[in-house]
Amino acid sequence: MTLILAAPPALAAKTILVFGDSLSAGYGIRPLAAWPSLLQARLAEKRSDYSVANLSISGETTAGGHSRLPAALRQNRPAVVILELGANDGLRGLPLAQMKDNLTAMVDMARKDGARVLLVGMRLPPNYGPYAEQFQAIYAEVATKRKVPLVDFLLAGIADQPALFQADTFHPTAEAQPKLLDQVWPSLLPLLK
Repeated sequence: MTLILAAPPALAAKTILVFGDSLSAGYGIRPLAAWPSLLQARLAEKRSDYSVANLSISGETTAGGHSRLPAALRQNRPAVVILELGANDGLRGLPLAQMKDNLTAMVDMARKDGARVLLVGMRLPPNYGPYAEQFQAIYAEVATKRKVPLVDFLLAGIADQPALFQADTFHPTAEAQPKLLDQVWPSLLPLLK
Protein backbone atom coordinates (compact mmCIF):
# COMPACT_ATOMS: atom_id res chain seq x y z
CA MET A 1 0.00 0.00 0.00
CA THR A 2 1.35 3.42 -0.98
CA LEU A 3 0.55 6.40 1.19
CA ILE A 4 0.70 9.80 -0.46
CA LEU A 5 0.76 12.80 1.80
CA ALA A 6 -0.33 16.05 0.26
CA ALA A 7 1.27 19.22 1.49
CA PRO A 8 -1.13 22.02 2.41
CA PRO A 9 -1.61 24.41 -0.48
CA ALA A 10 0.76 27.34 -0.37
CA LEU A 11 -0.57 30.85 -0.67
CA ALA A 12 -0.62 31.68 -4.34
CA ALA A 13 1.87 34.38 -5.21
CA LYS A 14 0.61 37.35 -7.16
CA THR A 15 2.23 37.60 -10.57
CA ILE A 16 4.23 40.46 -12.04
CA LEU A 17 4.22 40.03 -15.80
CA VAL A 18 7.30 41.50 -17.50
CA PHE A 19 6.26 42.05 -21.09
CA GLY A 20 9.07 43.46 -23.18
CA ASP A 21 11.72 43.01 -25.83
CA SER A 22 15.38 41.92 -25.80
CA LEU A 23 16.22 44.42 -23.04
CA SER A 24 14.00 42.44 -20.68
CA ALA A 25 14.52 39.04 -22.30
CA GLY A 26 18.22 39.17 -21.40
CA TYR A 27 19.55 38.99 -24.94
CA GLY A 28 23.16 37.78 -25.05
CA ILE A 29 23.44 36.98 -21.33
CA ARG A 30 22.41 34.10 -19.09
CA PRO A 31 18.66 34.29 -18.38
CA LEU A 32 19.31 34.25 -14.63
CA ALA A 33 21.44 37.40 -15.01
CA ALA A 34 18.67 39.44 -16.71
CA TRP A 35 16.98 42.15 -14.67
CA PRO A 36 13.60 40.30 -14.43
CA SER A 37 15.40 37.36 -12.78
CA LEU A 38 17.11 39.80 -10.43
CA LEU A 39 13.66 41.23 -9.70
CA GLN A 40 12.46 37.75 -8.73
CA ALA A 41 15.40 37.43 -6.32
CA ARG A 42 14.68 40.85 -4.80
CA LEU A 43 11.01 40.00 -4.39
CA ALA A 44 11.95 36.77 -2.60
CA GLU A 45 13.68 38.95 0.00
CA LYS A 46 11.31 41.90 0.19
CA ARG A 47 7.89 40.86 -1.16
CA SER A 48 7.64 37.08 -1.28
CA ASP A 49 3.91 37.35 -2.04
CA TYR A 50 4.87 38.21 -5.65
CA SER A 51 6.47 36.17 -8.41
CA VAL A 52 7.73 37.16 -11.87
CA ALA A 53 6.62 35.81 -15.24
CA ASN A 54 8.96 37.14 -17.91
CA LEU A 55 7.33 36.83 -21.33
CA SER A 56 9.71 39.21 -23.08
CA ILE A 57 10.85 38.32 -26.60
CA SER A 58 13.90 39.66 -28.42
CA GLY A 59 12.91 41.70 -31.45
CA GLU A 60 9.34 42.26 -30.22
CA THR A 61 7.48 45.34 -31.46
CA THR A 62 4.42 46.96 -29.94
CA ALA A 63 2.30 45.33 -32.67
CA GLY A 64 3.64 41.90 -31.74
CA GLY A 65 3.12 42.62 -28.06
CA HIS A 66 -0.41 43.81 -28.70
CA SER A 67 -1.26 40.54 -30.44
CA ARG A 68 0.37 38.39 -27.71
CA LEU A 69 -0.92 40.20 -24.63
CA PRO A 70 -4.46 38.75 -24.41
CA ALA A 71 -3.12 35.19 -24.13
CA ALA A 72 -0.43 36.28 -21.67
CA LEU A 73 -3.06 37.91 -19.46
CA ARG A 74 -5.30 34.84 -19.58
CA GLN A 75 -2.46 32.46 -18.74
CA ASN A 76 -0.83 34.50 -15.97
CA ARG A 77 -3.62 36.62 -14.44
CA PRO A 78 -1.04 39.21 -13.36
CA ALA A 79 -1.53 41.70 -10.57
CA VAL A 80 1.05 43.97 -12.24
CA VAL A 81 2.22 44.30 -15.85
CA ILE A 82 5.58 45.90 -16.59
CA LEU A 83 5.24 47.01 -20.20
CA GLU A 84 8.67 47.53 -21.82
CA LEU A 85 8.10 47.76 -25.56
CA GLY A 86 8.72 50.24 -28.35
CA ALA A 87 12.48 50.21 -28.86
CA ASN A 88 12.21 47.96 -31.92
CA ASP A 89 9.45 50.12 -33.37
CA GLY A 90 11.76 53.12 -33.08
CA LEU A 91 14.90 51.43 -34.37
CA ARG A 92 12.95 50.22 -37.41
CA GLY A 93 11.40 53.64 -38.02
CA LEU A 94 7.86 52.31 -37.73
CA PRO A 95 4.96 54.79 -37.62
CA LEU A 96 4.84 56.44 -34.20
CA ALA A 97 1.06 56.79 -34.23
CA GLN A 98 0.81 53.00 -34.49
CA MET A 99 3.26 52.57 -31.60
CA LYS A 100 1.24 54.98 -29.45
CA ASP A 101 -2.02 53.19 -30.29
CA ASN A 102 -0.50 49.79 -29.47
CA LEU A 103 0.93 50.94 -26.12
CA THR A 104 -2.38 52.59 -25.19
CA ALA A 105 -4.33 49.47 -26.15
CA MET A 106 -2.00 47.24 -24.10
CA VAL A 107 -2.33 49.48 -21.04
CA ASP A 108 -6.12 49.42 -21.40
CA MET A 109 -6.16 45.65 -21.93
CA ALA A 110 -4.07 44.96 -18.83
CA ARG A 111 -6.11 47.32 -16.67
CA LYS A 112 -9.40 45.85 -17.91
CA ASP A 113 -8.03 42.49 -16.79
CA GLY A 114 -7.47 43.94 -13.30
CA ALA A 115 -3.70 44.51 -13.49
CA ARG A 116 -1.80 47.61 -12.43
CA VAL A 117 0.55 48.79 -15.19
CA LEU A 118 4.06 50.21 -15.15
CA LEU A 119 5.15 51.67 -18.49
CA VAL A 120 8.89 51.60 -19.20
CA GLY A 121 10.20 54.19 -21.64
CA MET A 122 13.06 54.11 -24.08
CA ARG A 123 15.03 56.63 -26.10
CA LEU A 124 16.57 56.53 -29.54
CA PRO A 125 20.05 57.72 -30.51
CA PRO A 126 20.15 61.44 -31.35
CA ASN A 127 20.98 60.71 -35.01
CA TYR A 128 17.29 59.78 -35.44
CA GLY A 129 16.58 63.53 -35.30
CA PRO A 130 13.03 64.80 -34.66
CA TYR A 131 11.71 61.23 -34.88
CA ALA A 132 13.70 60.44 -31.70
CA GLU A 133 12.09 63.33 -29.81
CA GLN A 134 8.60 62.33 -30.93
CA PHE A 135 9.34 58.70 -30.04
CA GLN A 136 10.42 59.60 -26.50
CA ALA A 137 7.37 61.84 -25.97
CA ILE A 138 4.96 58.97 -26.68
CA TYR A 139 5.74 57.22 -23.39
CA ALA A 140 4.93 60.33 -21.33
CA GLU A 141 1.78 60.94 -23.39
CA VAL A 142 0.48 57.42 -22.86
CA ALA A 143 1.41 57.41 -19.16
CA THR A 144 -0.26 60.78 -18.57
CA LYS A 145 -3.38 60.01 -20.60
CA ARG A 146 -3.86 56.61 -19.00
CA LYS A 147 -2.64 57.69 -15.53
CA VAL A 148 -0.04 54.95 -15.16
CA PRO A 149 3.45 55.33 -13.68
CA LEU A 150 6.35 55.69 -16.07
CA VAL A 151 10.01 54.72 -15.88
CA ASP A 152 11.30 57.49 -18.12
CA PHE A 153 14.27 55.61 -19.59
CA LEU A 154 15.25 52.03 -18.78
CA LEU A 155 18.89 52.64 -19.73
CA ALA A 156 19.30 55.83 -17.70
CA GLY A 157 22.64 55.83 -15.94
CA ILE A 158 24.23 53.34 -18.33
CA ALA A 159 23.45 54.65 -21.83
CA ASP A 160 26.66 56.70 -21.83
CA GLN A 161 28.86 53.86 -20.51
CA PRO A 162 30.02 51.69 -23.45
CA ALA A 163 31.63 49.18 -21.09
CA LEU A 164 28.16 48.20 -19.86
CA PHE A 165 27.02 47.15 -23.35
CA GLN A 166 27.69 44.06 -25.39
CA ALA A 167 29.68 44.28 -28.63
CA ASP A 168 26.51 45.16 -30.59
CA THR A 169 26.34 48.42 -28.52
CA PHE A 170 22.56 47.96 -28.05
CA HIS A 171 22.22 45.28 -25.39
CA PRO A 172 23.39 45.75 -21.80
CA THR A 173 25.86 43.31 -20.27
CA ALA A 174 25.14 41.13 -17.26
CA GLU A 175 26.99 43.70 -15.13
CA ALA A 176 24.47 46.37 -16.18
CA GLN A 177 21.37 44.37 -15.20
CA PRO A 178 21.27 45.44 -11.52
CA LYS A 179 21.22 49.06 -12.73
CA LEU A 180 18.22 48.30 -14.97
CA LEU A 181 16.42 46.77 -12.02
CA ASP A 182 17.25 49.86 -9.97
CA GLN A 183 15.58 51.99 -12.66
CA VAL A 184 12.38 49.93 -12.44
CA TRP A 185 12.16 49.18 -8.72
CA PRO A 186 11.20 52.64 -7.29
CA SER A 187 8.23 52.92 -9.68
CA LEU A 188 7.22 49.29 -9.24
CA LEU A 189 7.25 49.23 -5.44
CA PRO A 190 4.09 51.40 -4.96
CA LEU A 191 2.19 49.03 -7.28
CA LEU A 192 2.84 46.03 -5.01
CA LYS A 193 -0.30 46.39 -2.92
